[in-house]
Amino acid sequence: MRSDENKLEGRNPVIEAFRAGRVIDKVYVVSGSHDGPLRTIVREASKANVPVEYVGKDRLDKMSSSGMHQGVIALCSVCEYSTIDDILKAAEDRGEDPFIFILDGIEDPHNLGAIIRTANLCGAHGVIIPKNRAASITAAAARAAAGALNFTPIAKVTNISRTIDELKQKGLWFVCGDMDGEVMYDLDLTGPIGLVIGSEGSGVSRNVAEHCDMKASIPMKGNIDSLNASVAAAVLAYEIVRRRLRP
Repeated sequence: MRSDENKLEGRNPVIEAFRAGRVIDKVYVVSGSHDGPLRTIVREASKANVPVEYVGKDRLDKMSSSGMHQGVIALCSVCEYSTIDDILKAAEDRGEDPFIFILDGIEDPHNLGAIIRTANLCGAHGVIIPKNRAASITAAAARAAAGALNFTPIAKVTNISRTIDELKQKGLWFVCGDMDGEVMYDLDLTGPIGLVIGSEGSGVSRNVAEHCDMKASIPMKGNIDSLNASVAAAVLAYEIVRRRLRP
């Protein structure tokens, strides 16, 4: 009952995917059902630390391509995720200070893919995304990344703030995009650095922003007050690149 490029429908296909060790980003389970196969799926998801969302049958019907979802749809990753250590090792292998993108709640897979593409082109060593309440690496994200997934390590973490604190202990500084921050040209964006980009609607969450060392704003001279998240990420990233090329 496989449908689409990254979607599994039906109880047996989802159970088999878990048991085969396939990377699954999220599972949607129909609300109110407690039969054995669905309990097995929820248990396997819990063991793999995969988020489960309970939804109404009408939503599953809309998501389904086959019409035979049997109360469960799983979204499978189209890439193998890396670890934070893999990202730091990539910087070490290149003899460079780490440069990492951290995405706090990007919801649009096209934005996610575009940011990963930018990360690769500007020489970042990897991208960190949250496991919950954000877009995962779907087929749409992979298309927008235009091949960058083959070269850019992507790590998934449970807690962005905790991850920032752990990376600070390894010597990184963190700057987040914030309309109320200091103008990016006035900040020291050199050395080992993490660039934190927030969600399309509300930006970087308050808790995550409090863990950052700097807040950077992009000068705007037009009649509207914000940039698309992927465009803002590119502008800030290339200011970091400029500092690295001409410190």
